[in-house]
Amino acid sequence: MNRFGNINVEYKKANSDFSTRWQDFRICTQVLPKGWVKAPGRRPLAEDLIFEKDCAIPLRDGLKMWADIFRPSTSSNEPVPAIIAWSPYGKEGNDHQGLDAIPFRAGIPRNRTSDLEKWEAPDPAEWCPRGYAIVNIDPRGVYDSDGDIAVLGTQEGRDGYDAVEYIASLSWCTGAVGFGGNSWLAVAQWFIAAEKPPHLKAIAPWEGLSDYYRHQMGWGGIPNSAFWDFRSGGYHGKNRLEDTGAMLLKYPLVNEYWNDKRAKIELIDVPMYVLGSFSSGLHTEGSIRGFLFSASKDKWLRIHDSQEWYDQYQEFAVDDLQKFFDRYLRGLDNDWESTPKVRHSLLGYNCPSVVNRPESAYPPDYVKHNTFVLNCENGTLQNDRPQKSSITRYLADSWDDDGAHFTLKFHEYTELIGFSRVKLYMSCAENDDMDVYVILRKLDRDGKPLLHINMPLESFPPGTTDTDVPNVNVFKYVGPGGRLRASHRKIEPDPHLSPDQCRLIAPGDVWHPHDLEEKIPPGEVACLEIAIWPGGMLFQAGESIRLEIKGHEATLPEFPAMERVPKNLNRGYHVVHSGPDYPSEIVLPLVSSKSSV
Repeated sequence: MNRFGNINVEYKKANSDFSTRWQDFRICTQVLPKGWVKAPGRRPLAEDLIFEKDCAIPLRDGLKMWADIFRPSTSSNEPVPAIIAWSPYGKEGNDHQGLDAIPFRAGIPRNRTSDLEKWEAPDPAEWCPRGYAIVNIDPRGVYDSDGDIAVLGTQEGRDGYDAVEYIASLSWCTGAVGFGGNSWLAVAQWFIAAEKPPHLKAIAPWEGLSDYYRHQMGWGGIPNSAFWDFRSGGYHGKNRLEDTGAMLLKYPLVNEYWNDKRAKIELIDVPMYVLGSFSSGLHTEGSIRGFLFSASKDKWLRIHDSQEWYDQYQEFAVDDLQKFFDRYLRGLDNDWESTPKVRHSLLGYNCPSVVNRPESAYPPDYVKHNTFVLNCENGTLQNDRPQKSSITRYLADSWDDDGAHFTLKFHEYTELIGFSRVKLYMSCAENDDMDVYVILRKLDRDGKPLLHINMPLESFPPGTTDTDVPNVNVFKYVGPGGRLRASHRKIEPDPHLSPDQCRLIAPGDVWHPHDLEEKIPPGEVACLEIAIWPGGMLFQAGESIRLEIKGHEATLPEFPAMERVPKNLNRGYHVVHSGPDYPSEIVLPLVSSKSSV
């Protein structure tokens, strides 16, 4: 879609270097025999596999996409269900965006995957022997597919609809189609499922944002195209690529264009198995909201304690996902439906995590929301409002200033589960706007701030220590965070949620329309309400939680190239106010005196 009302979509040239492809374009069918390996050290095939290379998938506007199809080679030639892997990362498992480009391969041994999988997708070597076809699609504009590369939204939803219906019509397919994969492969599922293709029987969005503006490009109204700028160079095609970075510069406020990139999760009614974690700086909020607010009656959520790539290829995770697909793509009468609707984890940091705790809902109904007020005089979170007004400040335009800190010590075992919310009274004498970042951190009994390592150390080479693990968000998690540009502080009810749905995440949720700027006269105090993404943390007696307020990104960068970017509009000092006239406070979802697991 090249136009939204009066808004023209910006494009840039896609990467036309196809030299990294495993094989050149060639329409053919071949059998890869049992024991075949793509390269030394890769996973060998457990049985013969039919490989249909460069299969055309027609679109409603007359263009074609190209797919690689892997399916079981059986003597009966019985039809099988299809699992589609949808993303712009290249269908041949050979793009530069792959596990081999990640330090330690994210803890996944080289021989665990065949490299026939596309990046972040199910591995045909794993899934074909389980009775499924894997369809790796190059969507519109990607590599040899016709047209310009679209970035999510209605266009990808409609193209996905066409792909589902075409794949379902092929002779080898039972007519049952599902989706698998994480990140973009998960995000696209929200948009495609909302279009309701008749032969789509189940989706498994394993970690994916559901609102491209609010969860990535303009989280909190703060424009940030760093991730897009870093990754979009790897989107290959013969034509153009929709340039969401340029669109963000031109349209930093929400409009028709950005609204089209909010998935209509309320329209999704197919069975779904949603995965989430706290280790993603992109997907946590979208995964959980997608689960909570879809119309699906048959839906499950698992929040795990590791990183998404690591979890995806674990044997337990694959077996679990197969059980879901067997139920809804194969129609098997297994016991999947007895699986707890919610399984969630709590990160221990310096002690074992709680993993796969079963619940009937998320957040669990036993969670209590506790309000604590900020005391700027002593840097604490406390039950009673300070009787004396005080301030604290930090240099907002310095990466060396770690911001304002407020600490709460727990005197008994305590868990944090779900959505938090902070209300801050703030001012800045040097500027008429502020970019404010907040994060919750765990401190040990000595007051040392901790990091959670997202993969077990035993998954790394022998002798690897905490300090050897890279200081990026993929490997180390700081804590749940939030952010807000002060001029975007206007709050409205979320128009996409019913009152009952709002209560599921109240009082931890805040919805900002991000459709106008309201500047603040320099020196004037403004009230900023900031939602903090869902968290799961556990604290032993004597340990603390610390609210940190900063003028810069509070999490570790997703990749080293993104460290200390982007530059924001902050200047001078940000002042945090507390006391009778300015009741700055935080709402934390806590459970105390629960037995340690």
